[in-house]
This record gives sequence, structure tokens and C-alpha cells, in this order.
Amino acid sequence: MAAVPQEGTSLARGAVGLREVIFQSITHMAPAAAVAFSIPSGIAFGNGATPLAVIFALIGCLFVAISIGQLARHLPSAGSFSTYTSKSLHPGLGFLIGWGYAFVEPLIVPILMLNLGFAAADFFHTEFGWDPGLWWPWAIAGSFLVFAIGYLGVKVSTRTGSVLGAIEIGVFALVAIWLIGKAGSDNTLAVFGTKYATNPDFKGMTGVIAASVFTILAFIGFEAAAPLAEEARHPRRTIPRAVIGSALIIGLFYVLTTYAATVFVGPNNASKAITFGTGWLNLGRAAWGGVGFLLVFLAIVNSTIANANAGSNAATRTWYALGRIRLLPSRLATVHPRHRSPSVATIGQLVVGIGVSLWLGFQYDPITAFALLATTLTVFFVPMYMILNISCIAYYRRHQRQEFNAVLHIVIPVLGVLVFIPAFFAGAGLPVFSFIPRLPYPISLAGLIMGSWMIIGIVYLIVLSMTNRDRLRATEQVFLEEDPEELRAGDRGPALSPGWGGPPDTMHAGTGEEPPEEDRPPAAPTDPIAPPS
Repeated sequence: MAAVPQEGTSLARGAVGLREVIFQSITHMAPAAAVAFSIPSGIAFGNGATPLAVIFALIGCLFVAISIGQLARHLPSAGSFSTYTSKSLHPGLGFLIGWGYAFVEPLIVPILMLNLGFAAADFFHTEFGWDPGLWWPWAIAGSFLVFAIGYLGVKVSTRTGSVLGAIEIGVFALVAIWLIGKAGSDNTLAVFGTKYATNPDFKGMTGVIAASVFTILAFIGFEAAAPLAEEARHPRRTIPRAVIGSALIIGLFYVLTTYAATVFVGPNNASKAITFGTGWLNLGRAAWGGVGFLLVFLAIVNSTIANANAGSNAATRTWYALGRIRLLPSRLATVHPRHRSPSVATIGQLVVGIGVSLWLGFQYDPITAFALLATTLTVFFVPMYMILNISCIAYYRRHQRQEFNAVLHIVIPVLGVLVFIPAFFAGAGLPVFSFIPRLPYPISLAGLIMGSWMIIGIVYLIVLSMTNRDRLRATEQVFLEEDPEELRAGDRGPALSPGWGGPPDTMHAGTGEEPPEEDRPPAAPTDPIAPPS
């Protein structure tokens, strides 16, 4: 017997287009904050040759982006990375990817709120003499702002991200162009070689490779478009374009800004002048005086909000996807009947954002807490990128042999794995290479934290394997029906599994209807099938 579908149980199908989805990835990379905080870590090793290191990082991340794009063409799902791995390799491994991602992605918001807190506290202390300990009101205010944006639905949150992302890119790009013009005759393409890799301990190509390991970390987030697959128009085309396009656009932005800063301060002086956080504030002041200093500061603040918003989008969609197959509490699959946002997951993200940032910020200090959480992310994300490359190889060998291409599905994924091996050891602080220092306490706890969470996941996996294997197999499902418009255009993929449209514990087949108009709720699905027991 047909069950009556309940309203408010599915995401807003076809609500956002390429622009919003690509800015989901762009803002997740936090380009302004990455230029101010992440890339200077690489400059310490590469000095004036760091622009070449950024190009190396760009190429490496494009390898991974291409692999993710190839998987997204056939597997559009809010479960994204868990679905890719389950379908390509094994449901157990897919579960562990989803389990890890569901833990680390919600940490994006507290990481950025700590960033916002210490940046704002330092600014107001330096400029107005305020108490430097007043970082926490900014963290709380930022968390509520991100919550409000996300609660109003994917259209509001992604369009807000588009505006905020354009602002931060625009400010830093204009400052960079001014710096290049001011450098005049000091402009040189030699910074794209090894001539200025003059760190005494890491000269030449060794310094460039060491710097590229740290500049790679500035790219984390380019994959964040994937969890929006069920809310994007034409996801088979939109998601691959967004993942690859965001990596390319922001990679070129990083090349521009790193080159500009390097030639302005002088290639031999880069590691001293372009320092963590304050380096670009000083460059802004050098460009346009107090106005430039203020604009760069506001761009960094803007970047933290935009990045937190994008991280919240990805985290809540992942919780939603795992909640609907009851690998996480089914309440997380609750969708707001009007805004079509995963409302319970969004409230949970607010609690994590405020709770974790205040707990660790007061336990240590905001900068130390920021470093601990960011390192925890790295310990998970880099291995996930390598597994996704392997998944691309396996998927096209096992399920899409008619489309198999040796370059796209062997060469590029293998290179993507190789590029991220040193990045993993650097992020984890494991001194396998000479340029990797041991991490100080408490940052060294990152590996233990992530490892402990994954051990809990393995125990949960064993229990599920013994008691309820259907839930594990559900991670393979692609919960998005075929898009008739894409099929008419010849963009045919494999037959997809039914969509989820009933209560959090009930699965329904998709209607196969055209995507709804943006201002209408999606059509109610029909033909329920039994949920996994």
C-alpha cells in the first residue's frame, strides 16, 4: 500500500546553480585567510621561490579535483565521499569515510570562529587598546550568524557565500595588483624557479617541495561542493565543474597574491616579511595606508564567516545523509518544511561551533586551539583525498569500463595519491622527511584525537557487520533520481537508486519529475520501499 509522504523530509532539489555551488568550494578554502595564515607557513621553507611551490600545490590538487569530479558525474549524493568510496571500494570503508567526515567537517565552524576571535581581539587591542582576551564574544556572534544563514536554506547560504567570497577575493586581488605595480622593476619571473629558495636548510628544489607541502593545505575545501549534489541543478555537470573550477580559480589567486607579496618585499626577504597573520595586514597598510590595513582585516574576517558557512553546509548535509540511513541518529535527517534546510543538523552545528571553540579556546588559547583543530582536519582530509583517488580508479574499472580512460582513471589518480603522501606526514607532524618538525603539545594530540574517533568507528562498523549489514550497504545508494533534462541532453549516467523522501526512517523512490521552480517546494516522492532494518 502506498504511504502518504510527509512534508519536510527532503532537501530542496534543484535550488542552486553553478555559481552558488562553485562558491561553496571557494569559500570553504577561505582564500583570504589561507593567504594570510596558511601560505606563510610554506614561505618559511621556500622563501622567494614559494610562488613555484604554489603552482606545484595547484597541480597536485587539480589531480584530486579531477578524480572527485569523475566520481561525482555518476554518483550525485549528499553522502558524497562516503557514497563514492562505498560504491567503488567497499561499504565498510565508505562508512569509515563518512564517519570521519561527519566528525571533522563540523569542526570547520569552531576553527573559523577561533580564527575570527583572535583576529578581531588582536585588531581591537592594537588599534583601540581593548582587552586582548575578548576573543570569545566574536566567536559566539559569528557562530549565531553562520547558524542563521544556514537555517534559512541552501539558497540563502550559498548566495551569501557567493557575495562574501567575491568580496575577499576582490580585496586581496586589488592589493596584489597594486603591490605588483609598486614593485616596478623588481618584478621577476625568477620567483617561479629555484633561485630564491635560499633557506640554508632547504635550498633549491628541496625548499620548493617542502613549501608546496604546506601550500597544499591552503587548498583544503575545494571538494566541499560535492555534498550539495542533491540541491544543485544538473548535479552531474555542476559538481565536477565546481570542484575542478574552484581549485583552478583559487590556485591562480594564490599564485597572484604570493607572487605580488614576494616581489614587493623582495624574494630574499620573503620569509621575514610575509609572516603568519600580520604579514598581509602590513602589506595592506603599505598599499593604501590605514584604509588598506582595515580592508585586509575586514577581508580576513569576511573569509572566516564565508568559510564557516561553507563548512556548515557540508557538515549538515553529511549528517543529514547519514541520518536518513540511520548510521547517525535519524533526527538529523529532519528538514525544515519551509526553508528545506536540515534544521536539526544545523542546530547541532551551532552547538558544536560555540561549544568546541569556547572549550578549547579557554582550555588553551585561541591560536593554540585553532592549530590543534586545523591539524586534526589535516590528519583526516589528506588520507581521504588519497582514498578518493583510489576510488576513482576502482569505480571506472568495476562499474564504468565503457568510459575507462587510462589518463583520467589511472595516471591522474596515482599522481594525486603521490602528491599527498608528504602532505599527510607534514600535517600530522610525523618527521618522515627532513623538513617536517615534530608538533608541539597540545597540537600533537591531533593524531590521537582522530585515531581514537576512527577506532570507535571501526568498533561500530564491526557491530553493524554482525547485526545490521543493510545499513552499511545503504551507504552505496545514490539518493537522487535521474534528471530528465540531463537525459534528454545525452548526459546519461548509470541508473540511480531511489531518492529519500519520507520520514527520516523511511525511503521512497523519486518521482522522476522535472526539478521544481526555485520558489516552490520539490514534488512529493512516491512509491515507498521498506527501509533498512
